[in-house]
Amino acid sequence: MTRALAFLIAASSLCAQSQPPIVLHAARLINIDTGAITAPGEILVQGDRIAAVGPTVTHPTGAQIIDLGDTTLLPGLIDAHVHLFLHPGAEDLQTVQESVPQRTILATLAARDDLMAGFTAERDMGTEGAGAADTAVRDAIDQGLIPGPRLRISGNAVSILGGHEDAIGFNPEQRVLPNATWANNANELVTVIRDQFKLGADFIKVYETGHDSVSDGKLTTPYQYSEAELAAAVREAARVGRHVAVHATGEPGTLYAARAGVVSIDHAFQLSEETMRLMHEKQIFAVPTFTIIDYFVTHAATPAQAAHERELQELHVRDFAKQLAAGVPIAVGSDVGPFPHGTQALEFAFLVKFGMTPLAALQAGTLNGAKLLGWEGKIGALKPGYLADIVAVPGNPLTDITLLQKVTFVMKGGVVYRK
Repeated sequence: MTRALAFLIAASSLCAQSQPPIVLHAARLINIDTGAITAPGEILVQGDRIAAVGPTVTHPTGAQIIDLGDTTLLPGLIDAHVHLFLHPGAEDLQTVQESVPQRTILATLAARDDLMAGFTAERDMGTEGAGAADTAVRDAIDQGLIPGPRLRISGNAVSILGGHEDAIGFNPEQRVLPNATWANNANELVTVIRDQFKLGADFIKVYETGHDSVSDGKLTTPYQYSEAELAAAVREAARVGRHVAVHATGEPGTLYAARAGVVSIDHAFQLSEETMRLMHEKQIFAVPTFTIIDYFVTHAATPAQAAHERELQELHVRDFAKQLAAGVPIAVGSDVGPFPHGTQALEFAFLVKFGMTPLAALQAGTLNGAKLLGWEGKIGALKPGYLADIVAVPGNPLTDITLLQKVTFVMKGGVVYRK
């Protein structure tokens, strides 16, 4: 750890309210609602909040002036699908061979790497067998003990016996534990959900489909929970003001999820017309996770596996165009974990490559992410009263979206973590 990073970590434990005002100055600033550029752009930060935004702002006596040169100021980026408890390598083996304490330590490093890459808020979509350890990581970040994004956490994801993320393919006599918590009917779902919330989860992640196969360009994926079972889960979460998000890649599982009223359908490889209509009507987010698919294509263990992943990728790209045309709301989610943390801004480039405008992709990773995570009106834009989650990139990302992979400045809650 560098001395500078150690200093920043120590600084993050101080109350931002006691900090002197900070004025950020850059060549440009983006209004994320409209895409309008303010040049130059300045932001006055007082405590943990944005106090003023414009071409010039008041410079209070004693304010720290940070000149960021030829950069563009943006809201902090939001990744709505991450796995802090995973790292590159065989997922099944790392969850068996590595202890929960070891994985928790690695998760704190992953959180730091994501923050330094400009992701100031994230949704952790399951600890993959590490139980409620993400509660400790979230709370340590909130208390300023370690650097990391604001987190919404799900604890261990929920699945059926013998379903997605169960320990299949091992010697059954070894009793290898699953990477998800079993719930096999509506009553068990309610019990598991209550336990997850007791342990600190902010929302519930349910595996609704899997495993996937592709034939003649069509996806086949069995559903795991009926519409009635998912509706019971959604009702139970809603009872305490929470949501359910699902891993779901195709029909009829995605339709069941949309009818039940989940908050997001993650991966969403292939959706029916009716599913897309419901998602548009109910404003259920699709979280495409293109980056993980590309990583699996280029890092497949065998040619056959590479061919399978490439089929999924091609199918997903074709279907994504339909989702955009149908007005399905999109939120950025990369599924980072199986590929290195801190590199997931590549997801923005894939969204643009496959049909979104740079501004729409930026909005998907700021405004839409804030809404999905339950922080709408608090983060996701550079406005007075919002939390001072701010990043800077060289040049203008509206003309070159790949610049989001080159974040040079990171502030979260008024504390500078990277400069």
